[in-house]
Amino acid sequence: MPDRPGPGFRARVGPPSRRTKVLLLTAGVLALLFLLFVMFSGVWTDWLWFKSVHYSSVFTSQLWTRASLFAVFGLLMAVIVGANLWLAYRLRPPLAAMSVEQQSLDRYRMGVAPYKKWLLVGVSLLIGLVAGAAASGQWRTWMLWTNETPFGVKDSQFHLDVSFYAFELPWYEFLLGFAFSAVIVSLLASLLVHYLYGGLRLQGPGRRASAGAQGHLAVLLGVFVLLKAVAYWLDRYALAVKSGSYKGVDGWTGLRYVDANAFLPAKNILFFVAIICALLFFLTPIRRTWAPALIGFGLMALSAVLIGGVYPAIVQQFQVKPNEQAKETPYIQKNIDATRQAYGIADSQTQSYDPKGTTSADALKPDAQTIADIRLLDPNVVAPTFQQNEALRKYYAFPKTLDVDRYGSQDTVVGVRELDLGGVQQRNWINDHFKYTHGYGLVAAKGNQVDGLGNPVYTESSLPTTGTLGDYQQRVYYGEKSSTYSIVGGTNEEIDYTSESGAAETYKYTGGSGVSLDNPLTRAAYAVKFAEPQILYSGAIADGAKVIYDRTPKERVEKVAPWLSIDADPYPVVQDGKLVWVLDGYTTSDGFPFSSKTTLGDVTKDSLTDQRGRTLTAVNTVNYIRNSVKATVDAYTGEVTLYQWDDADPVLKTWMKAFPDTVKARSEIPAALMPHLRYPQDLFKVQRDLLSQYHMTDASGFFNGTDIWQVPVDPTTNTGEVQPPYYLTVRMPDAQAASFSLTTSFVPSGRDNLAAFMAVSADPGPDYGKIRILKVPSGSGALGPKLTQAKFNSDQSVANQLTLLRTGTDSDIEYGNLLTLPVGGGLLNVEPVYLIGRGARVPVLKKVLAVYGNDNVALEDTLEKALAKVFGNAAAGTPTTPTAPTTPTTPGTTTPTTPTTPGTAADPAVTKAIQDAQKAYNDSQEALKNGDWAKYGEAQKALQDAINRAAAAQQKPGSTPAPAPSPSAPASPAPTASPSPGS
Repeated sequence: MPDRPGPGFRARVGPPSRRTKVLLLTAGVLALLFLLFVMFSGVWTDWLWFKSVHYSSVFTSQLWTRASLFAVFGLLMAVIVGANLWLAYRLRPPLAAMSVEQQSLDRYRMGVAPYKKWLLVGVSLLIGLVAGAAASGQWRTWMLWTNETPFGVKDSQFHLDVSFYAFELPWYEFLLGFAFSAVIVSLLASLLVHYLYGGLRLQGPGRRASAGAQGHLAVLLGVFVLLKAVAYWLDRYALAVKSGSYKGVDGWTGLRYVDANAFLPAKNILFFVAIICALLFFLTPIRRTWAPALIGFGLMALSAVLIGGVYPAIVQQFQVKPNEQAKETPYIQKNIDATRQAYGIADSQTQSYDPKGTTSADALKPDAQTIADIRLLDPNVVAPTFQQNEALRKYYAFPKTLDVDRYGSQDTVVGVRELDLGGVQQRNWINDHFKYTHGYGLVAAKGNQVDGLGNPVYTESSLPTTGTLGDYQQRVYYGEKSSTYSIVGGTNEEIDYTSESGAAETYKYTGGSGVSLDNPLTRAAYAVKFAEPQILYSGAIADGAKVIYDRTPKERVEKVAPWLSIDADPYPVVQDGKLVWVLDGYTTSDGFPFSSKTTLGDVTKDSLTDQRGRTLTAVNTVNYIRNSVKATVDAYTGEVTLYQWDDADPVLKTWMKAFPDTVKARSEIPAALMPHLRYPQDLFKVQRDLLSQYHMTDASGFFNGTDIWQVPVDPTTNTGEVQPPYYLTVRMPDAQAASFSLTTSFVPSGRDNLAAFMAVSADPGPDYGKIRILKVPSGSGALGPKLTQAKFNSDQSVANQLTLLRTGTDSDIEYGNLLTLPVGGGLLNVEPVYLIGRGARVPVLKKVLAVYGNDNVALEDTLEKALAKVFGNAAAGTPTTPTAPTTPTTPGTTTPTTPTTPGTAADPAVTKAIQDAQKAYNDSQEALKNGDWAKYGEAQKALQDAINRAAAAQQKPGSTPAPAPSPSAPASPAPTASPSPGS
């Protein structure tokens, strides 16, 4: 029997066979090639996408800038670190002292010796790669610095243009940080090499550092301290953009008394102390002693503590605190002025408004348009109704929150019928990406009307849609729900929609957008990008097929304009035969001196944010913002167009230099699109958050905090979040007529009564962006939203009706938007009440709540009945005669004038217009007598339209105005104007 191996025996394992080595090498090469192809596919597909949307210059500018920064700063870091490693090795002592420490280091020196050149290069390159990657992320900072545009505004402390803080200072701080990193890494690496080769010793007799090591490290420390001197100098300017918490403002920015009178002098002193200390380090190699440099360094550190820390604390305690208001008031005023300028609220107008509890017919007349256009249809509630009535197919869906737009003078609730793959019954790769590719059409409903059943009154509906919008390309390939890629074109026949008979109508995409898949390399790249191998070999992809992706409007604009912050609420518009998405783009900065900082994600959050699933950049902290760009995305072709909206914004001008020919001039905005542009919600939310405190323009009042407001919590939801702003047609007391506006209300901090009402003109006219604030006296007792809702809930008659409504129909109640409107010298609150069946969960409007003042509460079937009840006798009063726009006596209403020229023949167009005006005027008077505000508003619109047609007809060459009688009135007649032809 053969001997068995003993327990200590270990079988010898020979070297791997040649075949194994080849297989391992092959596997390694294949893995490396795959990783390289993955990296290549990411860059290649990005280039193809940008090329397909005609913004390839954006891609190349970013790519070359990032690559250049990576190469320059990566190489610079590698050279600096490598040079110091090489120098530390060259300065090693010729013979290391014999000691236990050096003997233990000998084996490391011997181990490193064969590879020292490779280690030098490898370590330098590795550190360079890390530094280059960090530098490439500063491409925005570099582009802003190299393309800066002056603001034309100087800060109040150092009297430098704001562009220094917004564009220059961030780049200088980056360079300083890079230099610090290079010196620190070089210092640590040099310490290690000097220790390894005996230049530094921790044990043994004699000097602890050789002359070479001492000189090398002293110079590096001197450079470090010199950089610290530069940091002290830049810190002086950074005080103007330093933020903290003060007077209830979390992002308070700018110098205060202690900064200007203690920290600023301290920075100046420390700057010179650091320069002296650096010189002492530079003299160390000559003097051959560390003592002066170390003493100087210790004194610098002590100075930093005493001058930079203790002295300011003493100033704060013994100079500021005993008389804080007097000391801080000048700096508070600087902050107020800068903040209001940086956020575009400097020109906001505040006026006192003491709301009355009752009104009269004469007081209501100027607000007839406001009352007629009260929006009953809540876009945040009726999306399920749109889904039930107008989705029409399971694979279509509307967003959870609809949008508000204007068509003509009609406030309209709109929603796009988008593709919802969750409703496709047979889900597979072909259906998801080849067959079901697009939504269909826009559905619109009047904002101020519902039908007899409480459903919306649609102005555009059905499939395909028909209505008042005319013919347009209804197919929606790019929308808010288009989250996946589709392959279109070639011979691919998509499902257009299913007809009433159940037959599937097919369609071939002709929009021209997308990336061609004819190239096998491109198909392979997209197979990797989408992790879908079928893209590489599927026979369903024929010649001419294209892949479309990144299809949501927001992500498309963010990609072509990475320097913009995009509003969270894109909205659809039909214009010039196209359905386009409109988005608002913001240019921002955190470098506006003395302007308080705010976090966009926090201040733009409201009770609808989670429901919408839309937020502005959550972590973007800014202290300057402008709505500088209006962008459109074609829902059919995906074409992205950027228009310059704010032609005075220096940040936009800077980015337009960095990315030339990407933003079109404002004059190129299509005329059909212009009426649909509106003031953006997210900017308004930022401004209203600031105005809750910065409506106080007096520094003393701001210091005392006697008039701080807050945005009220939305009482119609259980989220605990603030009330969203609402788009409404409203007339402010100092305005001549009602206009499309974005509105909000304020309550005093910690209380629920109304403090103020704010509206900004949202129409792109002369008053666009004009902010008006109605400040309510504290003793008026005006109800804020929470108290208004409590008033509704506590009214016994209202409670009984709502209880009966719930129990009698086995349904739930949902409150719509609680609207606050200044009308008739008082405040009108209106809230639609929706009934939602517990089965279908489809809301229908059943009641309207209204309260005028504090006592007049109504719950009625229609708005007209509710207003008649809360207005009382005023609703049926006899109005005085409205007047023409040229000679207004009461704002908001108009009367057709009688242009006459004796002895001339009448123009039929003018005659017809005047006849229409007379009829509209009579209709409006009848509506006023009956208290029918909706019909009155419609008649006033028709009247204005007729007057405009008459004026336009008079401008035509050879036209002659026709004589017509002035409309009579039940009350005293008003004066009329008699313009001559062409006036």
